[in-house]
Amino acid sequence: MTKKPIYVLNGTNLNLLGEREPHIYGYTTLADIEARCHETGAASAHGLVFRQSNHEGVLIDWIHEARREAAAIVINAGALTHTSIAIHDALKAFAGPIIELHITNVHRREPFRHHSYISFAATAVICGLGAEGYAVAVEQAARLAEAAKTDVST
Repeated sequence: MTKKPIYVLNGTNLNLLGEREPHIYGYTTLADIEARCHETGAASAHGLVFRQSNHEGVLIDWIHEARREAAAIVINAGALTHTSIAIHDALKAFAGPIIELHITNVHRREPFRHHSYISFAATAVICGLGAEGYAVAVEQAARLAEAAKTDVST
């Protein structure tokens, strides 16, 4: 039986990683991050769906798709983290583990970045690990998905 994939969803402006404010976000591109995520053991075991959109509705559609198709979600919604009740509501309908991810430590940044609508729906939050945070998130998402399956079957 094939395991369900882990969905890694990326929001606004993350397509500009490596170019936009490299003094904050670094020089690693989203393509580099995707490649690193595919190298993880979790991606080997589960498979990976890695996507980016600058459109809130597209992210919501992918979250809805994940309800049927995914074992877990890793989401870096970018600025939508701080504004989107709609993404929060879509995530609340997902039964598996959700990891909210940020490249930077948002708590050391501007005050408006300290609030997250996604955190209310997330199983865990990873921030401040840079691009490497994605690989950590994928591994932990797989671990949490496996633990959830074990809890249900016992």
